Amino acid sequence: MLGVIGASSIEELFDEIPRDLLIKDLDGVPAALSEMEISRLMHDRAAEDCGVLCFIGAGAYEHHIPTAVWDIATRGEFYSAYTPYQAEASQGTLQTIYEYQTMITSLTGLDVSNASLYDGASGLAEATLMAVRANRKSTSKRVLLASGVNATYRKVAQAITASQGLTFETLPLDAASGTTDLSKMKIDGEPPVAVVIQQPSFFGTLEQVDDLSNWAHEQGALLIAIVNPTSLAVLNAPGNWGAAGADIACGEGQPLGVPLSSGGPYFGIMACKEKIVRQMPGRIVGRTTDLDGKPGFTLTLQAREQHIRRSKATSNICTNQGLMVTAATIYMSLLGPRGLRRVALKSVSQTAKLAGMLSAIGGVEKAFSAPHFHEVVLRLDRAIGPVLESLAANNILGGHDLTNDHPELGNTLLVCATETKTDADLEAYAAALENALHGSRAKT
Repeated sequence: MLGVIGASSIEELFDEIPRDLLIKDLDGVPAALSEMEISRLMHDRAAEDCGVLCFIGAGAYEHHIPTAVWDIATRGEFYSAYTPYQAEASQGTLQTIYEYQTMITSLTGLDVSNASLYDGASGLAEATLMAVRANRKSTSKRVLLASGVNATYRKVAQAITASQGLTFETLPLDAASGTTDLSKMKIDGEPPVAVVIQQPSFFGTLEQVDDLSNWAHEQGALLIAIVNPTSLAVLNAPGNWGAAGADIACGEGQPLGVPLSSGGPYFGIMACKEKIVRQMPGRIVGRTTDLDGKPGFTLTLQAREQHIRRSKATSNICTNQGLMVTAATIYMSLLGPRGLRRVALKSVSQTAKLAGMLSAIGGVEKAFSAPHFHEVVLRLDRAIGPVLESLAANNILGGHDLTNDHPELGNTLLVCATETKTDADLEAYAAALENALHGSRAKT
């Protein structure tokens, strides 16, 4: 290829890059492998997850996925499909996306959904930028986050929106309940343009969303809800929070039929009220009729940088997670409202059992008193890292260590159980944790 192009080397091909910006080597990157060697490496790495019990949660959840979901999603007509720009050739894909949007609006209680965003974290960034554009009564770029917002989401949102001048501040945490402390909320300085609530919170606790929603709107802010779609089968939809409901909802769609897959790919959910839909990024499919009166589907409100001047676009993140959306649509169709509710209730039940077993062990206690969904925070009498290492040696991924992002909570561990965890799995975890704690009393 270099010969055809007329370049003698890769270096010559990219000679427009200034020499002082070139990187000579990359630390930790191994020598190139052949296709056969790469295939074997990836299979070996995938096999490392076999037989491991995962209790981590923290934004990515292991749920049972019916075999039919990916048998259908990986058919050629779905698997290789990209953005359906040509409506006349993409009616199947467009209808799938339209059905997905309908399901998401039903779950969130909001008017319009897009399809889709890169992931839940970038979804929060997009939601805050959208709030700045939509809240025309405010000139503020100050965003207030409830205490239980995922720290990773906050970091990603800060990184993406930094050039736009947005600032993020966290509301006070009630250390006893593990929820936002309503008694200490006050505005010092400029009112916020948006307030963000995560329900369930990152700690698994259930926030007082009605009071928080009303407070946010009293400040003249738009309300952004970060939601777990599985929880919406049993919890109040964000569109119904407080007197006016959330203005925007976002979150991670991975629980809806997407496997953990060592970190991705996932997809971001977003829905909003109709009055601010023109500020919503992402692709939106609308239903219409053709000249003969037959129903059909097409992309609409395409204010993305592919369709409009970059400076006028609602988003410059172009990724369309259409395959993940397809899987989620099939998953929700197969389970239906009652099936999704059963998944949610079983997950709550198993987490409650797990929390009871683990907190009965000496040196372990529940950190918070507020009701929770399918995650719970435990406080241990020692450092979390060595305990997790001991559990991993027994093929148990014991949870998420909170001490890096939340050192003020002490030695705390976030654990999660879903409907995939049997009573025997819970007992195995409890036995392994008791053994880890009995082995030696490490210093905190």
